Amino acid sequence: MTNLPTQVLKWERWMVLGGLFSVFLLMLPWVRSFFVESGQRWLYIFSVSLIFTMTSTPVARWLGFSLRVMDYPGDRRIHQLPTPRLGGLAVFFGFILAVLANMVLPEKIVVVLLTGILLLVVGIMDDTWELPAWTKLVTQLVASGVVISWGIVLTVFPEGLFGNTANIILTIIWLVGITNAFNFMDGMDGLAAGLAVLIAFFLGFLAFQTNQVELGWLSIAIIGASLGFLPYNFRNGSPAMIFLGDGGSTFLGFTLASLAVMGFWSDHNPIVSFISPILIFWVLIYDMIYLTVDRVATGKVSSIKEWLDYVGQDHLHHRLARALGSQRASVLMIFTLTICLGLGAMALRKNDAPEAIMLLAQASLMVIIITILEYRGRLHYSHKSEKESEEAVNASGNPVYLVK
Repeated sequence: MTNLPTQVLKWERWMVLGGLFSVFLLMLPWVRSFFVESGQRWLYIFSVSLIFTMTSTPVARWLGFSLRVMDYPGDRRIHQLPTPRLGGLAVFFGFILAVLANMVLPEKIVVVLLTGILLLVVGIMDDTWELPAWTKLVTQLVASGVVISWGIVLTVFPEGLFGNTANIILTIIWLVGITNAFNFMDGMDGLAAGLAVLIAFFLGFLAFQTNQVELGWLSIAIIGASLGFLPYNFRNGSPAMIFLGDGGSTFLGFTLASLAVMGFWSDHNPIVSFISPILIFWVLIYDMIYLTVDRVATGKVSSIKEWLDYVGQDHLHHRLARALGSQRASVLMIFTLTICLGLGAMALRKNDAPEAIMLLAQASLMVIIITILEYRGRLHYSHKSEKESEEAVNASGNPVYLVK
């Protein structure tokens, strides 16, 4: 096996020392009281999560090297260097420290945190030993069942036997679907962590606007932790130093999905409350639906087991990278789409069902346009690859096979 560096870089050591000192100061009772009494509790939560994640990420990186919890380059990977996969640990500890330091923990939030920890642990086990896909799915179903048993359920349908059953099924589909869709987005530098920042921002904004301050504080903790991780994962001109890994991406995905279920995102209309988070998560939902339809239609998968096991470079970020010419352009395009749709959710809060349906239709048209553009990009990429292959054959006299 390739020898891997295990040392922490000099600047990372200073980052760890300075960060620990800053977190120590923030943990002092009088410092916390100052933020709370001055009405800046949100800034306190943000600061703790941001600084501690920035502090602990170099440690998680060192652990990844030392324990060989690595993502190695391969045919199904787009990165070129062995990279640690324990970034989710740093994000989790930054998030959980901020939540605990805030000292406001309603029972339902505790349940979400505990189920998130379950997914984090199983995800790290998968990063280390590559667990079967069905193991992760069963874990997600168990976590969803625990959350639902505590009354965290969507209320789209009216109460009654049919309505309650439909709401439970819809909640399971939402939690498991968003968790996996978010995990799929952890395929390019900065993409998953950046999406976590944006999704949490829009959820947090709506939470504070609808007087759901506990959900707003949780959203801010996610924003701070994800931003603290980004400098190591989304670097200008350089590859990522560390990845979230399945542990981090499933934890963030499930936690964000649970926050969406817990909240009521409209002043008065349940349909608007349901559609608002759909707009915020729309990019994830679109990617999941597109992948499923495309893989079944093209015969890539023919069963649930094959769908769970299938790994390919056909996700939205891969397709956009081929259409736009670079990974960074793809990531920024997805961020832009998420911002556009999130702004729609913010504007929707005081409107009624017709406006919500029109915004949902607008979101559908946006992704249809993106689908057409990336499809054209895929055709161009295919034709270009075939041309290069023909030129290589003509030059050498021997066939050269290019992997697409």
